[in-house]
Amino acid sequence: MTGYRQVLAVPGMTPLLGVSLLARTAITADVTALTLYVVLALDRSYAAAGAVAAALTAGVAIGGPLLGRTIDARGLRAVLLCTIVAQVAFWLSVPVLSFLPLLAASFGAGLLMVPAQAVTRQAIAAMTTEEQRRPAFALESVQGELSYLIGPAVVILVAATLPPTAMAWGVGAAIVAGGTGIALLNPPVGGLSPGNPDASHGLSAGASRQQRWLGRGMVAALTMAFGTTTLLSGVDLAIVATLREAGQISWAAVVVVVFGASSIAGGLIYGALTRPMPTWLLLGLLGLLTIPAGLAHDWLWLCVAVIGAGLLTAPTLSTVADAVSRLAPTGARGAATGLQSSAQSAGFALGAPLVGAAIDLTTPGAGFATAGLAGLLAALIGYLISRRKTQPEPGPRALAQTVSPDPST
Repeated sequence: MTGYRQVLAVPGMTPLLGVSLLARTAITADVTALTLYVVLALDRSYAAAGAVAAALTAGVAIGGPLLGRTIDARGLRAVLLCTIVAQVAFWLSVPVLSFLPLLAASFGAGLLMVPAQAVTRQAIAAMTTEEQRRPAFALESVQGELSYLIGPAVVILVAATLPPTAMAWGVGAAIVAGGTGIALLNPPVGGLSPGNPDASHGLSAGASRQQRWLGRGMVAALTMAFGTTTLLSGVDLAIVATLREAGQISWAAVVVVVFGASSIAGGLIYGALTRPMPTWLLLGLLGLLTIPAGLAHDWLWLCVAVIGAGLLTAPTLSTVADAVSRLAPTGARGAATGLQSSAQSAGFALGAPLVGAAIDLTTPGAGFATAGLAGLLAALIGYLISRRKTQPEPGPRALAQTVSPDPST
């Protein structure tokens, strides 16, 4: 645990992780909040609610790289101010919008979503030493798992007790509060952050060497980021489908909690290890351990079956984030983390329909197999890309340690 103590002792790290957890929990819950609002307040179908959620998700995927580039060029506070104002305007207007205007506004809100996750990753890369980054990114992945466990559950609880408008405003207020907290902390992120002596050098270097940092190593990392979230979103759907067929749908929340708790435990264990593992290996093992979960046919055995995959989830996500931060030069970290967020959003968007099609054509167990094979395919592609010899790029140790195989093993 020495590594974690060193990370939390970094000036500004503990308050950043705390404020970021608030923002990420609220952002994780925004899709659930809008879905319930459309169904409960507008009295529309779940298909209509899904369209609003998809519009928001598409906006986030497209806006991530754009906001990242703007952070690199204009600095963190300017971007946070713009996104905070946009979120205030959107969530205050939700109760007065009919369905079609809400659909369009949701896309705009996604484009200008507070970039809490990307900023946290950039700040970790800027605030920590090379030795501290693995436990730091493990903590960031654990933070992400906590946000997924807490956010939607709180929204569902609030929706059962308060009016839909209050629920929507509550989520918006939490997003704004988290974004404001990050802006007040103003952590260093590279680019034009105040007090960063490498800012101008990093920005010009990032612009002149863009083709180098966006090379095979980065493409491999982004491919595996996409594959990881494709697998995870598919697993969520497969859990629901399996328990629905067994007549045990009410136990789905228990299985998801076990899966999330296993991921948190795995992230903490991995961050305490003294030697990293390649991303392709972690993702490949995650895919392999996901497939057998399809053999479980009741909630108890499903809880047991998802533990193995859960233990590897946070470690895989943390090594992807670590690889992206190491491969991107200082002046391009915003763009790189934005691309990572977009790749992961695209994976979440693809995983559910891909696995859903497999379930419809066969059985719920095939959903786990499809999700696992998607992860294995992404791991294989990332491995093959990263093995190809190329000219030295910024951050070659990142490629050796977190993306490509270790030649000594």
